[in-house]
Amino acid sequence: MIDPDSFHLIASAPQGLAALMMAPIKGFVDAALIIGFVLIVGGAFAVLQKTEAIDSMIKAIAKAHTHSRFVRAALIPVFITLFSIGGATFGMNEEAIPFILIFVPLALALGYDTIVGVSIPFLGSQVGFGAAFLNPFNVGIAQGIAGLPVFSGMAYRVLVWAIATAITALFLMWYAARIKRTPEKSPTWALDCEKRRESPDGLGEFHGMTRTHSLVLWIFVATLGTMVCGVILYDWYIEQIAALFLTMAIVVGLVGRLDSDQLVNAFMQGARDLVGTALVIALARGTMILARDAHIIDTMLHSLMPLVQSSSPIFAAQKMYLIQSVINFFIHSGTGQAALTMPIMAPLADLVGVTRQTAILAFQLGEFNTPMLPTSGITVGVLALARIPWITWAKWMVPLQLIYAALALLLLIPPCLMNWQ
Repeated sequence: MIDPDSFHLIASAPQGLAALMMAPIKGFVDAALIIGFVLIVGGAFAVLQKTEAIDSMIKAIAKAHTHSRFVRAALIPVFITLFSIGGATFGMNEEAIPFILIFVPLALALGYDTIVGVSIPFLGSQVGFGAAFLNPFNVGIAQGIAGLPVFSGMAYRVLVWAIATAITALFLMWYAARIKRTPEKSPTWALDCEKRRESPDGLGEFHGMTRTHSLVLWIFVATLGTMVCGVILYDWYIEQIAALFLTMAIVVGLVGRLDSDQLVNAFMQGARDLVGTALVIALARGTMILARDAHIIDTMLHSLMPLVQSSSPIFAAQKMYLIQSVINFFIHSGTGQAALTMPIMAPLADLVGVTRQTAILAFQLGEFNTPMLPTSGITVGVLALARIPWITWAKWMVPLQLIYAALALLLLIPPCLMNWQ
């Protein structure tokens, strides 16, 4: 804990060019555990994706809509929940992009519009990512940097996730029902008419899940359950969780009937996709090493404290959320943003009377605005694939974005009242 009354000025310690050039490699060394964890988990989930079990599960549920009135009624909330679980557990993000090709034709076939088809996988995964409770790429990394047990405080995070997911599903169900009654009110009405002439539902060749796909999914669920038990009962940290996911990758690869080359190549590709994230972590940690050696971290905290400090910890936490929302406009990597901001925000939380768990939640909720940002690669990619102009999507998102902002501010109140540790 930092004593705010102990701040005093000392002699400056400028860092020269040599220190600047050595900072990245020092960052790699200092953050080696986190970087290795990110690469291993990324590789493990790539192997899971390679088995096509998750794709088959989603296609199976989509196919069932033709045979069941219940499935047709529950389609939006069920899929929103599934994609949200993906975002909340294994950090589903860019992985949602291919599902646009399935859900846009499906939504059009059910009498909805392109926006509904995009929102199911995209908003589902994004709201799950922002309100995550088991996501190693934002919650796990942020808690590790803040010095908290990994995945601690899960009960309240599950509640936050459930509320955010339910609100997203209800909003989309209301909008879908409105469009089904009067399709002409859709912002993409002209585009939808063109798409209905161009393509079928895209599910005609799918014949259902195999036993192998089902077994792979059960192994994945068992892995998540084992991780939760290990974290809660045995205080597992990054090393144990990384070992668990590495084991899952091997078992899933064998059960999914991947040969050794396919398994290794999938793992390597998944790790390769996160090399950029690893570099961001190393550079962010290198930046903090420069700041530490220059003795300016305390000065930064002392300067930031008046901006965040309030008469109540509630307002301080809400200010932290607003700051993280602004930072999210420029940095969209959950892991990179955690590596860059948590070394400052965690001790700053101590200074302004906010618990570190609450500071991490404020960081998470700051990602709720990602689906609306033109600087987000996944947002731009999804809209390009669906052929929706960004300005059209942004206008549609404004009401939901305001709901997310109000929700985030409200969800930060209980942790401050109960001194969430």
